[in-house]
Amino acid sequence: QVQLVESGGGLVQAGGPLRLSCAASGRTLTSYAIGWFRLAPGIEREFVAALTWCGGTIGYADSVKGRFTISRDNTKNTAFLQMNSLKPEDTAVYYCAAAPGGYGGTSRYTYAYWGQGTQVTVSS
Repeated sequence: QVQLVESGGGLVQAGGPLRLSCAASGRTLTSYAIGWFRLAPGIEREFVAALTWCGGTIGYADSVKGRFTISRDNTKNTAFLQMNSLKPEDTAVYYCAAAPGGYGGTSRYTYAYWGQGTQVTVSS
C-alpha cells in the first residue's frame, strides 16, 4: 500500500504561482508512475500531468502546458506540481496518484493509489 498526502494548496491571485507537494509513505515511489489530477465542481476528474517512475514525462493536459511542471524526487519519496501563471479556471481540488508498474498514463483508472486532495483557489 502507498499512502499519499498532498500539500501546498491555497488561495492565490490570478497570474501567481503555487507549488504542490505529494509525500508518499508505506512504499518507495520508485516503481510507480505519478500523476496529478484535479476535480472542479460540475466537471469530471481530469488529468493534469504525469511522470514515469524514472521521471520521464507522460504528458500534460493542453490547458496547463507551458504553465505547470511536474517533477519528482525519488530520494525523498515526493512529487511536485509547480503551477505558474494560474488562472481562475485552474480552481479545483488537486489530487496526486500513483500507478503500479511505473508507466501510468493519462487515465485516472490507471492509478491505484490516491491522496486526499488539496484545494487550489485562484481569484480573478
